[in-house]
Amino acid sequence: MIYRIEYSEDAKKDRDTLDNSAKMQVEKVLRRVAQNPLPKNQGGYGEPLGHKQGLNLTGLCKVKLKKLGIRITYKAIQQGEVMRIIVIAARADDEVYEIASKRIGKI
Repeated sequence: MIYRIEYSEDAKKDRDTLDNSAKMQVEKVLRRVAQNPLPKNQGGYGEPLGHKQGLNLTGLCKVKLKKLGIRITYKAIQQGEVMRIIVIAARADDEVYEIASKRIGKI
């Protein structure tokens, strides 16, 4: 079952700042992950976040595009099969976690 990919407004802005090559790679990875966006411990592709650096990111997962240095943080919503993208950023983990923590409160 393939999950529908939805972007938060902020994640759309993140995506739009990428160059075309990076956008294409992000979209390719997201299509693959959408086939099973659940955490790895449930057989999916996502790395579960939980509590990171004093932030509660329980329920969020991440995938990395190592060559580009891009991290994507998302939430898999099983009811309705939605994969909601929270952050797309070429930043260090700690920065991405802080951004995700702020944005998840908006959703």
